Amino acid sequence: MNPFIQPFTTEYGVPPFNLIKKNHYAPAISIGIALQKKEIKAIIDNPEIPTFENTIEAIENSGQIIQRTASVMYNLSYANTNSSLQKIIQKIAPRLSAHQDQIFMNIRLFRKVKLLWDNRKALNLTSEKTRLLDQYYKNFVNNGANLSREDKKRVTEINQELTLLNLLFGQNIMAVINEYKLIISEASDLSGLSEMIISEAKETAIDAKVPDKWVFTLQHSSVIPFLQHADNRFLRKEIWNAYTNKGNTGDKNDNNTIAKEIIRLRAEKSKILGFGSHAHFVLKDKMAKSPDQVNSLLTKLWVPALSIAKKEAKALQNMIDRSGQDFKLAPYDWRYYAEKLRKQTYDLDESELKPYFSLHKVKRGLFDVASALYGLKFEEMTHLPSYHKDAKAYLVTESNGKKVGILYLDFFPRTGKQGGAWMTSFVEQKKQNSKRVLPVISIVCNFTKPLGKTPSLLTFDEVSTIYHEFGHALHGLLSDVTYASLAGTNVPTDFVELPSQIMENWAAEPQVLKTYAKHYKTNQNISESLLEKMIASSKYGQGFATIEYLSASMLDMAYHNLSDGTIQDINEFEHSFFNKIGLIPEIVSRYRSTYFSHIFAGGYAAGYYSYIWSEVLDADAYSLFKEKGIFDKNTALSFRKNILARGGAIDPMKLFY
Repeated sequence: MNPFIQPFTTEYGVPPFNLIKKNHYAPAISIGIALQKKEIKAIIDNPEIPTFENTIEAIENSGQIIQRTASVMYNLSYANTNSSLQKIIQKIAPRLSAHQDQIFMNIRLFRKVKLLWDNRKALNLTSEKTRLLDQYYKNFVNNGANLSREDKKRVTEINQELTLLNLLFGQNIMAVINEYKLIISEASDLSGLSEMIISEAKETAIDAKVPDKWVFTLQHSSVIPFLQHADNRFLRKEIWNAYTNKGNTGDKNDNNTIAKEIIRLRAEKSKILGFGSHAHFVLKDKMAKSPDQVNSLLTKLWVPALSIAKKEAKALQNMIDRSGQDFKLAPYDWRYYAEKLRKQTYDLDESELKPYFSLHKVKRGLFDVASALYGLKFEEMTHLPSYHKDAKAYLVTESNGKKVGILYLDFFPRTGKQGGAWMTSFVEQKKQNSKRVLPVISIVCNFTKPLGKTPSLLTFDEVSTIYHEFGHALHGLLSDVTYASLAGTNVPTDFVELPSQIMENWAAEPQVLKTYAKHYKTNQNISESLLEKMIASSKYGQGFATIEYLSASMLDMAYHNLSDGTIQDINEFEHSFFNKIGLIPEIVSRYRSTYFSHIFAGGYAAGYYSYIWSEVLDADAYSLFKEKGIFDKNTALSFRKNILARGGAIDPMKLFY
């Protein structure tokens, strides 16, 4: 039996991971495509006058086998993949792309949708139905329903090429991260590293089958502590070069040609659809609306941030000079000397903080915040199927016991797992026969594993990451709409970061910190003095952090604002652009082109600016919590009702204001 063919019958509707095998995907997709073709044909051939129900709702409800299969397949391709699954997806993805194009380029189907859209005011639809109609109309237009036969053929070809290139880009980055190892043989080369970091490197070495060595990887939880604390400048440079040249080494995992082709194809497609650039095409349906609006915001922030970053660089160079060393500050020195300056300025060493941020206590504190704000409860469900032993399932309920959804938490790095942190959904919330279908949401991170009797200990940046992704998860869990296409995080990218970024605020609130910042050995609360130091240093290094982020956002816009998308050399374009905007050589963009997965393997093309855009919304929204009380029930209820529950059912500007 193929578990994708029928709706999941597992408890709470979670995917039956224990029954799913690699040979289930392709047959399920084939059956799903054949069935959806019949469903679409029935809509087209229906002789009745088009209505919202027999056209829009019917399209929305079609393709359920594909949806179930693709959701699991793509999620596992990021969280728990292998070469077999990657090859399967490489074959399936272009087929799915072509199938979707056949639907959204079908002129007979589009005529029915357009008829409804043209007469939408007379239909007296609810706001959510109006939004869904509008979304489907735009989907048809954006996919080329109005194009000539020749142009449709070319767009279909481009979409299939892009689908495969996006996959290969991400798979190459994952391969590089999994393959690279900085192997250290001499204990003297570990100078500057804490016992905890050294122990973690020893554990990694054991896993890598070199037990008499120490191993550091390109996972954030490994490479960043090394760059911050390792005294050996030569080794810092070595791992830094590997980190910043992912996909840029001319080998089988090189992404230069792939990135160039993605940019070119996106520009070609946008031109066929009638837009001056891919950025113009993408932004027309976002809150920002245009590249000019985005570039204006980024430039306005860039000038003062660059000035601060230059002052920070000067302070670090002065520290190097005072130490009697004769070299110029390099990017692989920045984090090392910044940590020294932080300790000197605030009398604070990050290693003092980590014992207070055990993952277990941070998680409990996070659940407590969700309980205080929204009355939610979290119960681990050890009997539910999971795709990996590290991915733990939790039943989320209201205070009265009403079921909200299922949340999977998957925190530790492993081979076959993409680096970074993200939230995703296996099952979108929707309503069937007026009954709410429970969403199945997942948070995936890459934190340091527990080591012996020592639990997973986090930096405060990692604590903020959990809160950030949990904000996305709440957006998915608390969704309360009728249609899956409008549920949870199915909103414009420059609005989707509002629920995540506002959630980070609670992580840093002193009254919240005191509930979860407890020493993993003694269970003692973090001291007032240490807490004050942490808060005082929280704005430290903002020039660096802002410039690192803005440079990536501006590079994204530079690529996607090209009218023809033609680039001779990715590295040269990148170098020339950063020189043009004045990026100082001591700072490297948060993402260089060949590992900029957000824009080349994810959904943030011409959209990486969204984080800073949402910060403005976040500041406005959180100011109300600060005014009324950070756990004020009425404010929390309003945010839940008007933002989290509504998903994409209403225009974001209307939701927010």
